[in-house]
Amino acid sequence: MRNMNIVGDMKTGDMAARAKFSLHGPEEDFDPRTTAHRGDLADIALAGKLFAPHYAETMPMRCAAPKAMIRKQGSKNHVAVSELLHGEDFHMLDVVGDWAWGYCDHDNYVGYVPVHALQHQRKTAQPTHLISARAALIFIEPDVKAGVMKRLPMGAKLACGTLSDCGNFLQAGKGFVHVRHVQEIGAKPVFDGKNNTVGFAEQLIGAPYLWGGRSGDGLDCSGLVQMVLGLTGQSAPRDADQQMKAVGTELSKDDDLKRGDLVFFPDHVGIMADDSEIIHANIHWMQVCAEPLGDVVARFDVDSPISSRKRLS
Repeated sequence: MRNMNIVGDMKTGDMAARAKFSLHGPEEDFDPRTTAHRGDLADIALAGKLFAPHYAETMPMRCAAPKAMIRKQGSKNHVAVSELLHGEDFHMLDVVGDWAWGYCDHDNYVGYVPVHALQHQRKTAQPTHLISARAALIFIEPDVKAGVMKRLPMGAKLACGTLSDCGNFLQAGKGFVHVRHVQEIGAKPVFDGKNNTVGFAEQLIGAPYLWGGRSGDGLDCSGLVQMVLGLTGQSAPRDADQQMKAVGTELSKDDDLKRGDLVFFPDHVGIMADDSEIIHANIHWMQVCAEPLGDVVARFDVDSPISSRKRLS
């Protein structure tokens, strides 16, 4: 923590306007994963809290690609930290070559996204639905025999219009999506009366493990939890340690696990399918799988690897 009394400049794109901000006293602690502070540049919302030589106002962007990896640095060779899905919003602060730097609207996660995957929000329609199946095809015509324009993974958002005459498709831009593959944003579907969150997780069994992934095409452990919670209208942070602090209510030692409970380990998380099986995206099997909780516990090199057990409201 540094004591500062420094004045910084604000940059607003190519605008010549400048403003001055003073930082008095200690600089606040922050989590770099969710704080748009790069050293040379920071979000203007942080002015007066964190020092940076320059501050910038965000430009509201939206993901136009089916999905785009978010990386720690602006290069395909750098590690992925998360993933932005079609229709999700991104607050852009800077463009460096082919990469946009900023943060996701849904969880404030900071990183670099290929700039070609983004469009300004005013050039795109506001999403009304999201993909609730493991993947959905966008057809040229409202007919399963028609050509396919693109494929969107579970979790992607899109703007849907009128229902087709046959009643099976919704207009989606220049194409059509089947009604069984989407749900209205904010809706809470029911899977045969069972836990909705687990129902979505079960659809993803067999999906490949992907570090940083959070879509039906590939996920890591916390990406799986964040996405299935989001599909049932529950927001959650991106990483497992953040989720352990922010999501659910801690169970006591005497409470038995049940369907829908979250179980946390060091750098890992899964969701219970019932009182004994856990669904999780894991490196051991390199996919999303359901297996006995005892088998997962046994793979850790410590006697009591479970860090927390949380129940969703």
